[in-house]
Amino acid sequence: MGKILEIVNHMDPKTALTEMAAALKRLFPLLDEETRSNFVMNLIGESGSDKVSSMVHL
Repeated sequence: MGKILEIVNHMDPKTALTEMAAALKRLFPLLDEETRSNFVMNLIGESGSDKVSSMVHL
């Protein structure tokens, strides 16, 4: 288990999300567009890609 996951497992879920959001705000500007997109797609998962593609048509 990774260090970050170990820490998150010991936190309140809402607090963990707040802390993760702060970390991502720091990391995202350092990444290229493809890496950010891959991260988001991995976060959403397979079924989420259908939702994202359907949103493009809106």
